[in-house]
Amino acid sequence: MARFRNKKKVFVKPVSKKQQATVDHVTGDKIPRSFVFSRYRLPGPLKQLQADLRKLMLPYTALKLKENRRNKLKDFLNVAGPMGVTHFLMLSKTPTAPYLRVARTPQGPTLTFKIQEYSLATDVVRSQLRPRCPQDLFKNAPLVKLSSCQRIVLLNYNKDTKLIDFRHYSIRLQPVGVSRRLRRFVQNHQVPDLRNLQDVSDFVTKAGYGSESEADDEAATVTLASDLGRVNRASTKSAVKLQEIGPRMTLQLMKIEEGLCSGGVIFDEFGNGDGKKTKDNHEDMENDEDEHDEEDEENDEEDGDDIEED
Repeated sequence: MARFRNKKKVFVKPVSKKQQATVDHVTGDKIPRSFVFSRYRLPGPLKQLQADLRKLMLPYTALKLKENRRNKLKDFLNVAGPMGVTHFLMLSKTPTAPYLRVARTPQGPTLTFKIQEYSLATDVVRSQLRPRCPQDLFKNAPLVKLSSCQRIVLLNYNKDTKLIDFRHYSIRLQPVGVSRRLRRFVQNHQVPDLRNLQDVSDFVTKAGYGSESEADDEAATVTLASDLGRVNRASTKSAVKLQEIGPRMTLQLMKIEEGLCSGGVIFDEFGNGDGKKTKDNHEDMENDEDEHDEEDEENDEEDGDDIEED
C-alpha cells in the first residue's frame, strides 16, 4: 500500500531592497540626492567625466541613469520629485568650452561653471606610483565625518584668477609613532620574514625596521574618539593622509540664475547681474543647445523619451 506524506508548505520571505537613509544622523538635515546627466551630445572624454562625477556623488545618485538625447529638462524634473532628487549636475559642450551647471530642484537656483581644465580619474591614477582605491571607498558620501568617511572633495577659490580648484581625495589614517613594517603586519596579517634575525624583538628594535616611521606633521594629526580599524585606537594620535583619486577640475563661475536654468541673473561674471536676463559671452552655450534641439528632433524621431534608473 502506498504511503502518502504530508507536504509542508514552504514560505519564502521576499527579499526587500535596503532603503537608504533620508536624514543625516549627525546634522539632522535631509540628505541631498543628485542626477548627473548631459545636455545633448558630449565627446568621449566628457562622457567619461560624467561617469566619474556620478561615481563621485555615490551613494546618493543614479549611477546607471539611462538618458535619451531627446529628453528635455522637464523630463528629468518629473522623475526627480518621486525619487527624492534635490540637485542636478548637467554637463554640456559648446564650440568654445565645456560647461557644468549645478541646480537645486525644483525651483533653482542654478550655478553655471565654465570648465577651464579637467583630468579624468583614470588620468590621475596613471600618474601615481601607488594608486589607492579600496572596494568600499564609495559606500559613503564624500563628507567630513572621520569615523565613516573615506574620501573628501576639496574646493579652493583663487581670488586673483577667480578660478576654483576641484579635487577629490581618499582619506587614510596612520597611527603616529608606529613603524611602517609593524603597520603593514597588523593590517595585512602577513607573517614577516625573520630568517636573518636572532629574535622577534629585532624586528621591532633593529635599525632599519623600527626607524621606518614617517615624519608626522603635528598639524595633520587627530586624536581619535573611537577605534578605527586594527591599528588606529581610541585616545591615540593618527596622521591624516590624503591621496587624490580624481576627477580633477578647474572651474570658473560664470552665472547664477534664480530659477532652474532660467529666471533673473543674480550674478554674472561680466558684471550684469541685476536680476534681469542678460546676453553675454555664454550666450553661445544657449544657442548651441537650441541647435542640438533641432538636430535631435530630425535624427532621433524613433527614440522614446523615457528616463530609467538601473
